[in-house]
Amino acid sequence: MTDQRNVDQRNVDQRNPEQRYTVDRLFPDPVANLDLDAALTGFAPPPAPPGRIAVATNMVTSLDGRAQLAGTAEGLSGRADRRLMRLYRAAFDAVGSGAGTLRKTDFWSTLPEDLAARRAGEGKPPQPLAVVIAGNGSVPFDRRWFGANQPRLLVVGRASPHAAHGAEAVPAGTDLLVAPTDRPEPAWVLEQLAERGIGSLLLEGGPTTNTAFLLAGCLDELCWTLGARVLAADALTMFATPSGDSPFTSNPREARLASVLRCDDELFLRYRFEQPGGSIGP
Repeated sequence: MTDQRNVDQRNVDQRNPEQRYTVDRLFPDPVANLDLDAALTGFAPPPAPPGRIAVATNMVTSLDGRAQLAGTAEGLSGRADRRLMRLYRAAFDAVGSGAGTLRKTDFWSTLPEDLAARRAGEGKPPQPLAVVIAGNGSVPFDRRWFGANQPRLLVVGRASPHAAHGAEAVPAGTDLLVAPTDRPEPAWVLEQLAERGIGSLLLEGGPTTNTAFLLAGCLDELCWTLGARVLAADALTMFATPSGDSPFTSNPREARLASVLRCDDELFLRYRFEQPGGSIGP
């Protein structure tokens, strides 16, 4: 399951040009009462390490680390976070998620008109490439993701029921990419995106996808909204526990705090992960 802020109100809440959200920047360079859009001016994907494109993931959790409230991330954060997610999306060349959410919910990842126009003014496609990464299971083609007005790429495993039929197996306007493995490997996915001119990818979960990229050393930044709620429930976290022994139990993945915004009682955090070899990106 992905970060389900893709779903519910966060997808239908189109930007009202007169609706503004005020934040305090706590780090770096503290400033109070900033407009959220202004606070994100100059935001860019993390620097790409040598040999691959840059990757970040954007998630929301409760205070006790749960990424779901009654099976969805809706309700874990406020309306400002919905705008924040779109501002993050606008900075990346591609926005991706695992196929689990597509099977369980009806999401899409298009930008509102003001951010699409901003991208066009910067010489970019108005909408980032939408990417769904699946394994060998069937993908439901009746979801609105397949009808959204943006370029789309569906990545499936080699044994997927859609793999044998090629482009004819997916709805019009969607490119199909078949991996040479049962589960598309993160490094291979990033290579394919780079060949398409993509320089940065924003993941929006789910936990299994996040962990796959983390284990592969293919995750550079975490954008984390911390909602002011405690669930005390057995719900998903932002990273799934790896099968077998986690290498991070004895060797945790180090990160450095990059920025902190506060909106009322919620925190918008960004962390940069340590790169292979021990350095943390700028």
